[in-house]
Amino acid sequence: MKKHYRKENDCLNCGTILQGKFCHNCGQENLEMKESFGHMLNHAISDYFHFDYQFFHTLRPLFLKPGHLTKEYLAGHRAQYLHPVKMYIFISLVFFVFFFQGNKHENNKVKDEKRSEQRGSGKNKTGGDKGLYSNLDLTVEQKKAIAEKLKAYVPDTIAKEINADIEKGSPKVKVRETDNEGGFTFYGDDNVDKFATYEDYLGNQAKLQGKDRDNMLERYLVKKNYDWKYQGKNAKDVLMEGFRHNAPKMMFLLLPLFALILKLAFWKNHKLYVEHIIYAIHLHCYVFLFLTIVILLNLILPDSWEAVTSILQAAANIIIIWYIYRSLRVVYNRSRWRTISKMVGVSIMYTFVFALSALVILFITAITSV
Repeated sequence: MKKHYRKENDCLNCGTILQGKFCHNCGQENLEMKESFGHMLNHAISDYFHFDYQFFHTLRPLFLKPGHLTKEYLAGHRAQYLHPVKMYIFISLVFFVFFFQGNKHENNKVKDEKRSEQRGSGKNKTGGDKGLYSNLDLTVEQKKAIAEKLKAYVPDTIAKEINADIEKGSPKVKVRETDNEGGFTFYGDDNVDKFATYEDYLGNQAKLQGKDRDNMLERYLVKKNYDWKYQGKNAKDVLMEGFRHNAPKMMFLLLPLFALILKLAFWKNHKLYVEHIIYAIHLHCYVFLFLTIVILLNLILPDSWEAVTSILQAAANIIIIWYIYRSLRVVYNRSRWRTISKMVGVSIMYTFVFALSALVILFITAITSV
């Protein structure tokens, strides 16, 4: 659809005298304001497909020519490519949506496998179910301790019956189930198990000598654990939810730190700090987009194809490592072995910074969550 341009040559946005169809000062197009709905829609669609064209035109060098997109941008060839920050924001949002969805899928699969194993192992030779119960080999002192605790919570007749079952070795004592899957623990978990309330925990702390008492931060973390318990939550779910919420922000803040590591590692190249940031953005965009494709394939493939999934993940790791190596050689123009040595050093430093940032995010989540 043909665009309708104004006859006047003054920019309606900033008042600059125009020398063409676009303002050389603010960039606004000199279109008629009294346009029909069709013209307005056509203008909007043109802008959208311009972004669409830029995005897909950027993907080709990003995927097929490691480091080439960074060199093009630094050389000033920018109009045909999507702006790095705009591209990073879009790709990272897509990645984290699928990343946490993929983790949720994997966690559900692991839980289903554990339930199946518990059902299978819970059957004894006589067909009895032992999944929830266990024969207990208790000492005399442990039996007496159990008997004393039972008196405070259940009637004497029931307590005597349970104690009799324990003496006979009968499998009627329910084993406490825990939700700390994968060995996950949070500071204060043992105190929550040991003391019924936070006040009981403080009372026990008052009995201890000064050097044996928890400090102010430790007491605060224990209190958070009790608060979550009263709300029906557990530490793992709270911290993981906080991490999901803050992970995109953390990765965005890691970009300048990664660029600083690159500047220190390749200081002899005499590149400006912003040039390292551009490379860091392009590299993260590739990794995020590539991992999004891998996650989608894992979600599509049947659960029975475990061998194919393992091969896919191994191939993905190899491809990413090769891409990083190749892009470093193209952008920084170092020799093969020098690039490898720099790559190893940068990877170690980045892993350390990433782990430290993740711990900070988890700590902030722990002390600020309600």
